[in-house]
Amino acid sequence: MSIFRQPEDKFARMTQTPIPTLVSTLAVPTIISMLITSLYNMADTFFVGQIGTSATAAVGVALPLMAIIQAIGFTFGQGSGNHISRLLGQQQREEAEHMASVAFFSAFALGAVLGVLGTLWLDPLVDLLGATATSAGYTKDYARYILIGCPFMVSALVLNNQFRFQGNAIFGMVGIFSGAVVNIILDPIFIFVLDMDTGGAALATILSQFLSFCLLVGGTFRGTNIPLSFRQFRPSLDKYRIILANGLPSFWRQALASLATILLNVAGRNCGGDTVVAAMSIVSRVTMFAGSGIIGFGQGYQPVCGFNYGAGLYGRVREAFHFFFRVALIAALALSILGFLFAPQVVALFRRDDPEVIYIGAL
Repeated sequence: MSIFRQPEDKFARMTQTPIPTLVSTLAVPTIISMLITSLYNMADTFFVGQIGTSATAAVGVALPLMAIIQAIGFTFGQGSGNHISRLLGQQQREEAEHMASVAFFSAFALGAVLGVLGTLWLDPLVDLLGATATSAGYTKDYARYILIGCPFMVSALVLNNQFRFQGNAIFGMVGIFSGAVVNIILDPIFIFVLDMDTGGAALATILSQFLSFCLLVGGTFRGTNIPLSFRQFRPSLDKYRIILANGLPSFWRQALASLATILLNVAGRNCGGDTVVAAMSIVSRVTMFAGSGIIGFGQGYQPVCGFNYGAGLYGRVREAFHFFFRVALIAALALSILGFLFAPQVVALFRRDDPEVIYIGAL
């Protein structure tokens, strides 16, 4: 447990601790959170892979939908969190509390709207995502539950990011980790015992996300965390401008990844059907898992940047960036080499009984 228990102690920690120690300490829970978030998708792909190739393809088709939901969560979470860390660096806690509540409640409402609209137009949505005739039923079963849980998924991502920018990423890690454990336990029960197929995988994901949501909301009232309050919900054009200015880079990164996946799904549907789409689904989840650790390390750098920038300590900001870049580059090269060498074995973990999927995925 950190010795910095008061807001002023946290300020001292963020502005005085040696950069390598500070970034590494903050990065551990964010790396774990990112890896666990990827495990949600990995677990679904693994268990659904036992159903068949069409079911595996369906989970891959739904991946762009998950990416859009994550894009909204990251937009509000990083958009508000970046500003919150600067305000805390300037010791303006009350204004930081306003921003936190505006982002959380706005994201929850937008997630609810997206869930309703997606459910109403589920059939054209599934076709747009690139489902084949044989995987469309599986995809609709999966997407339906994901859309129901959309507001909880979006707002949980907002809170996780806000904890991270406050320098309290451990709270986000606990919430995400608890949900992941529940997801892995419920997946085989809903898929095989209750015979719900892909719908069971999605339901397990949503229930686990709801648990994470509840734990994260509760965490806002612990320690030095900024508490949520509807009375602090004071939206304004200026606050939304700040959120979008800080959060749109994350949105476009996620949105473009979603668009690229949709185009690949459509191309795979036209040139190879479920086999190609299933192979791409597996590869997408694996590469997402590999990259999430590096992204998590970068997220450990972000609150250091925000606090010290807000405090006017620009030399520490530059030092933190150079430290992060060196470590991330080495890690990315190592993961690339391992992925290239063991691609067939990794793909086979998900569809061992389909050599064509293994061949296409490894290639």
